Amino acid sequence: MELTGRRSTMAPHADPYGNARSNLPVPSTVKKPAHGHGRMSLAGPAIRAPYPMPPPSNPRQSLMRSQNVNPLLQSASKPQSYGRTPMHNNIRRGSMWQGSNQAAAPPSSQTFAKDARPLRDKSFQAKMRQDLGSFLMSTGFDVAPQMLQNITGKDFRAVFQHLIICLDPLWPFELELRFEDHFIQALRAMKYPYVGQIDVRWLPTPAAMHSWPSLLGMLHWLAELGKARERYMTSGHPTLQDPTLVPDEFDDINHHLALALDHNTTAYEVFLQGQDVFPEQEKLLEERYARKDARVLSDLEQRREKLMEIQTDWEQLKKSAPPFEELKKDNGSLKRDKLKFEEILRRFEERRQKWLRQVQDEKTELEYNLADLERLRAEEERLLGIVKEQNLSPEEVLRMNTEHQNLTRELEALKHKKHETSQVVVRLEVSLTRKVSDAEEALDQYTALLSALGLFPPLPPPLEGVDLALDLRPAAAGAQGLLVGADVRSVVKPALNRVAEMKMTARAEVESERIRVDDELDQLTLECETVEEEVLEVMGKTNALNDQADELREAAQQEALVSNAEASRLERDLAAARTAAMANGVGVKSRLQALQIAYREQIEKVNRLREDTVRAVIKNSSDIVAFKDEVSKQLQYLRDFAEAN
Repeated sequence: MELTGRRSTMAPHADPYGNARSNLPVPSTVKKPAHGHGRMSLAGPAIRAPYPMPPPSNPRQSLMRSQNVNPLLQSASKPQSYGRTPMHNNIRRGSMWQGSNQAAAPPSSQTFAKDARPLRDKSFQAKMRQDLGSFLMSTGFDVAPQMLQNITGKDFRAVFQHLIICLDPLWPFELELRFEDHFIQALRAMKYPYVGQIDVRWLPTPAAMHSWPSLLGMLHWLAELGKARERYMTSGHPTLQDPTLVPDEFDDINHHLALALDHNTTAYEVFLQGQDVFPEQEKLLEERYARKDARVLSDLEQRREKLMEIQTDWEQLKKSAPPFEELKKDNGSLKRDKLKFEEILRRFEERRQKWLRQVQDEKTELEYNLADLERLRAEEERLLGIVKEQNLSPEEVLRMNTEHQNLTRELEALKHKKHETSQVVVRLEVSLTRKVSDAEEALDQYTALLSALGLFPPLPPPLEGVDLALDLRPAAAGAQGLLVGADVRSVVKPALNRVAEMKMTARAEVESERIRVDDELDQLTLECETVEEEVLEVMGKTNALNDQADELREAAQQEALVSNAEASRLERDLAAARTAAMANGVGVKSRLQALQIAYREQIEKVNRLREDTVRAVIKNSSDIVAFKDEVSKQLQYLRDFAEAN
């Protein structure tokens, strides 16, 4: 809210309790009093409401309470103090309660609610006394237990005033006024629902049997209202309009009202000090709302960036070709890739089955060798038993031993040869395994290259029926059967050479096309430079024509000025000649005719110069328009060509 331009914006809010001041118009101008040293209120002169209230010493609290219409926070009988400025800042105003301290009697037609509480019940009275005493002790009021059982008029007044002050710390109690003058007014301000059942004549003797239950119920109600007020004031509810409770981000209208109230309060304090502008307060309020909107602004900026990205993608999609054609091409390539992958999977499955068969064969051979070993061991045991059973002579034994030793030596030699042969076989098997692994890796690389180059069937024409795939069969008996597939020398190598020639031809064509496009681009660049030079030249000519037109215009203007001066001089001479002719008679007619002829010649000369100037300007303008049209056409042609390429 701005407070610099209009003072009427500081007018108080409408009084929720219908005081007379809230219906008055707010003046648009402010006049200073002739007899004071302060500033008048922005809301106009003070109006005496039915229950007026003097301005408090703390303007901030008064402003806070003037905004709240909650009966827990303010009195209903107090008028709006916001916007009311004392007439003399250096003089304390007197009490405004004199002469208006009588409580207005309720109309005869007004009805009051009946108190449904069991006030005559002794147990209920004991509970009310206990609750009232605990509340008074919690608020710092020293109360004896027996005081509430037989209370005096002085103690009742003290308890009542303490409860009212707890509910409204700014309630104006004045000791010089009678207590009865404040009692009903305060109860009505606190919205006590059973005020019609209380008689002010009970106040001198509040402990009487007929008056104490109602008065105790009234005090208990005020105590419960005070407890509710304490809970509300400490609840941190947004309706408290406390700016310290407003979070950084908020949407509640009460938070906005709290910040507005704090801003109006601080601005009004500065206004009371004599200032008409409030830049610091407005800056604080702007910073507070900027802090509130920081996350929203950052989110908005992110959404804008996302929107720009989406718009960019949308523009690219609009400029690009329809995705259906690309999807058709991708579908065709994916189908071809599917066929190639299926062929690769089939080959790998065949290779796996082959290795499984080889493993099964090795297992079968191992079982056969183990059975043969068992058979040989059994034969050896049988032969040993036969030798033991035979009855041989020493010479035969010696001969057999000699033969046995010879056989043993031969057997050792054979075993040594066998071991060497086994080592050679192992080395050869390792070498063969490595070579087979290298061959398989080479074939895998060859298959991967075929897949990467797209050379799996079907191949492009004229190689539709050629299958370049190869497979290794290491268990083949001869070298011719190691590779399974087409013949390498007669089919695969010529086909690969043909593919290489086709690729080289395509590459040469692409390179030729690139060179041609580069040449065309160079030619277009040269043409653009030529057009730019022509544009610069035409612009120079245009500037020269403009300069010439300006010079002609200036010369025509100068000549027109000279001709006008000459025509004026001739008119003066003609007038003088006419006067002289009239004075001298018919002898001057010849001179008059000569002057008229000279005047007509000057007029014709001026008209001719004016027409020449107009024609020159029109010609230059048409040349400029034609030049602009030509430049626009050239630029449009360049733009279309650039967009096309």
